[in-house]
Amino acid sequence: MAEVLFYHLTESRLEEALPELLERSLAKGWRVVVQFLTEERRDALDHHLWVYKDDGFLPHGSDAEGSAALQPILLTVDAAQESNDPHVRFLVEGATPRSLDRYVRAVYLFDGHDGEQIARARERWAVEKAAGHAVTYWQQTDDRRWVKKA
Repeated sequence: MAEVLFYHLTESRLEEALPELLERSLAKGWRVVVQFLTEERRDALDHHLWVYKDDGFLPHGSDAEGSAALQPILLTVDAAQESNDPHVRFLVEGATPRSLDRYVRAVYLFDGHDGEQIARARERWAVEKAAGHAVTYWQQTDDRRWVKKA
């Protein structure tokens, strides 16, 4: 079963929090897929990951580019997309996976100021827990650190 983490964004935007979590995944030698609801958000984050810091970038690509299998980090809107043989699946914007059984870890990042994303996260918590996954809930403090709450 997968380890499933729920990250409740209260102080940071997705564009601020996700790159650090992706860096940590790559440092463990994991391949990653990030699932979005919309192509617009996928494409915006695709651009952001090339320029989010001055001294580097995250190696990644979008499934819209045709080289999905080669990407250490693959950005997609397709719940079935696993072409890059990922270890970790990140789910943003309220995206729903097909299944998490094949993953080492899954990470739901949800905006604490968006009622729909909060409701979706609660729903997915119940689904993932019922499926037997080890679920944990993390919330940001005022200084943007993550604290395990459940």
